[in-house]
Amino acid sequence: MNDEQLKLSSEVVRHGLGVVAAAGYINNEGGQAVADAVEGLFEKGCSSLLIDLDGTRIINSIGVSILLEILEKLLDSGGHLAFCSLTPTIAKTFEIMGLAEYAQVFPDRRSALEVLGVNAV
Repeated sequence: MNDEQLKLSSEVVRHGLGVVAAAGYINNEGGQAVADAVEGLFEKGCSSLLIDLDGTRIINSIGVSILLEILEKLLDSGGHLAFCSLTPTIAKTFEIMGLAEYAQVFPDRRSALEVLGVNAV
C-alpha cells in the first residue's frame, strides 16, 4: 500500500478559515496526521475548516473516529467544518456515521471556498 501513503498540506486561506488537503489512506496514523494539521490551524486562529479529500480513496473506522473528534471539537468551540472532494464510498460512510449531518459537504474545493466566502483561483 505504498501508493496510499498520506500526502498532507494545510494553509490559512483567510482569517479564521483553514484548509487541510489529504490524499491517501486515512487510518490511525493518517487520521492523527490530519488531527495534528487541524490543531496547527486552530493555533493560527482558524475556527472554520475545510478538509479536502481529493485523492483519498480509503478511510478506515479509526480515521473516521478521528474526524468525528475534530468535528466535535469544532462544534464545541462554535466553529464550522466542511469537507470536499469525497468519493461516493466516503460520502456514504460520512452520511452513515453522521459527519454529513453536522459538516457541510461540497463536490470540490472551488465550490467549497466560494460558499465559505473565499474566491477560489
